[in-house]
Amino acid sequence: MSQLRATKPGLLVCVAICIFIFLYLRSPDLEEEDEAPTSPEAVECGFYPDELCSALFQGKEAAPQIAKFCKNPQTTGIFAYLRTPGNCSRISQGLHFITRPLSAEEGNFSLAYIITIHKELAMFVQLLRAIYAPQNVYCIHVDEKASKKYKTVVQSLVDCFKNIFISKRQKVVHAGLTRLQADINCMKDLVHSKFQWNYVINLCGQDFPIKTNKEIIHHIRSKWNDKNITPRVIHPLNIKSEASQNHPEPSPEGNVYISPNKKFKHKPPHNLTIYFGSAYYILTRKFVEFILTDIRAKDMLQWSKHILNPEQHYWVTLNQLKDAPGAMPDAGWEGNIRAMKRRAEEGSVHDGCRGHYIQDTCVYGLGDLPWIIKSPSLFASKFEPSSDPLVVTCLERRHRLQTLRQAEVPVEPHWSFQETRFNMKLTH
Repeated sequence: MSQLRATKPGLLVCVAICIFIFLYLRSPDLEEEDEAPTSPEAVECGFYPDELCSALFQGKEAAPQIAKFCKNPQTTGIFAYLRTPGNCSRISQGLHFITRPLSAEEGNFSLAYIITIHKELAMFVQLLRAIYAPQNVYCIHVDEKASKKYKTVVQSLVDCFKNIFISKRQKVVHAGLTRLQADINCMKDLVHSKFQWNYVINLCGQDFPIKTNKEIIHHIRSKWNDKNITPRVIHPLNIKSEASQNHPEPSPEGNVYISPNKKFKHKPPHNLTIYFGSAYYILTRKFVEFILTDIRAKDMLQWSKHILNPEQHYWVTLNQLKDAPGAMPDAGWEGNIRAMKRRAEEGSVHDGCRGHYIQDTCVYGLGDLPWIIKSPSLFASKFEPSSDPLVVTCLERRHRLQTLRQAEVPVEPHWSFQETRFNMKLTH
């Protein structure tokens, strides 16, 4: 009995802390839904993870600290389905893939995706199911340096979908031609596939969408209809002057960046004016067909073997050719393809990285979520679920809720994740 009396004050303190956390996370403007039976997931941290995600999206200061005491999102469910290949119906439904076009507009406007991956298997599944639509087509490039088990699991998932395929593998070397070549390989496969598509978008395994499929289509059609989006500097690269080898730097005119190439070993072919820009793009099918056949594009690909990060020059330079389909010679650093936090832009474009920097690019932390969801960009980068899986989990659950709310067809039960308890204002 004396032992019980001694531990009683401690138990009361623990209970009080749990109640405080629960009440703090339950936002007062949360739309109340019919109460569901209490489950083990709803005891320690409210209705986990949605109430905690809502607090994080709202920027509540204590939310990232509270998250440390809550259990991490479980990815074992994803791996459980991938361990039993062959039962494609079980995989598709269990992993919540959307299996029908959600509107006539989306069904008539197909996107192609190129996704380059080599790690973070669970996040690849989260990324793929977030952007997946049966009318789209997906080319996956698995880096040759990925483990054999990783490649096998990805193949077993891809085998369940007719509109997803794996391209020719090669080892991607940082700053070398192989990153560019991986995209070219996928483009060849996409052009010769039986699927029709309007635009192609490239992603890597550390990207995640912050706009729905419908919103991406609206973005393209709003200003870029039949045009390519290849964000670039306003002025062409002066190959005679020495440029910084460091990270991109901001200028008074906005996001104008500097090439990592101090000088080029060889003169550009066909007297091309070389531009510097983003490695990320949204390209029309006609432009893709053009770069696969035009002699200038082929020669520039060969020339690109001798420069650093050629993907930051290739797409944007060819998009300046006036006779290229969908060319945008006058476009600058616009297009809102990626939301990224760069160290050099701290204090101007963003208020700092709440995760950590790698090569001067922010790997997002929980405190970055409010900034991410306010961005007008289509995708955000970079994420490392191995560092903090809740960042992607919060974005994924919000993204799925938005997607299903925009649906113009009856929603299948397996498209939804478990019961959501989001602050509904955060999904409008």
